[in-house]
Amino acid sequence: MSVDDILELLKSKGNPKTVAIYSRHGLPADRTFGVSNADLKTIAKTIKGQQELAYALYASGNVDAMYLAGIIVDGGKMSREQLRTWAIEASGLPMIAEYTVPWAALDNPLAQELALEWIHSDGEQIESSGWCTYSGIVATVPDYKLDLGEIESLLKMTVNHMSGAKNRVWANMNGFVISVGTYVLPLLSLAKETAERIGVIEVDMGDTACKVRMASEYIAKVEASGKLGNKRKTIRC
Repeated sequence: MSVDDILELLKSKGNPKTVAIYSRHGLPADRTFGVSNADLKTIAKTIKGQQELAYALYASGNVDAMYLAGIIVDGGKMSREQLRTWAIEASGLPMIAEYTVPWAALDNPLAQELALEWIHSDGEQIESSGWCTYSGIVATVPDYKLDLGEIESLLKMTVNHMSGAKNRVWANMNGFVISVGTYVLPLLSLAKETAERIGVIEVDMGDTACKVRMASEYIAKVEASGKLGNKRKTIRC
């Protein structure tokens, strides 16, 4: 199937109600057909592994196609420049910056390096991609392979820079604290302390009732369930 074929298929699966929901979350209505995640996964099964098609879908600028690209792409085969380009082109598209880009980056041997580069860059969506990528690293990589000292520094950074962070960056720094507290047992105490210092944060979630999870409460909930430290195989969803 060509890119045009896929775009036509996506258009046929679109739902105006989903477009309206995305729009309330700040996604440009003219850049999405409103395709459900279930339909995207079904389509992905028919084109899985088609690397060049994934690149073309992402380059289309249609959010449904970009999200689909993240499902089928092998980020391990992407160059540093390609991943950086994806991060830059996710500007203004939180759903892509916080899901698609980290999915691809996490497959790559340069994931940790890119996460740090993006975290220290200038740009709300690029920074968000960085924090989400590092959250994915701590969620999937065994503790003995993690740079615990570096993660400690990032936890401190969330406290020191939270008040001046951009809106979505603020939310994803909070998400990073949750990920460390949930998945990295050697840093559980520090993550809890960091979460308490951060407390409740208010993030503009668009015209919705959505709220950012309080890190301390979420970590406590996972701890009570007995699931702390249970690593994930993938962060793709």
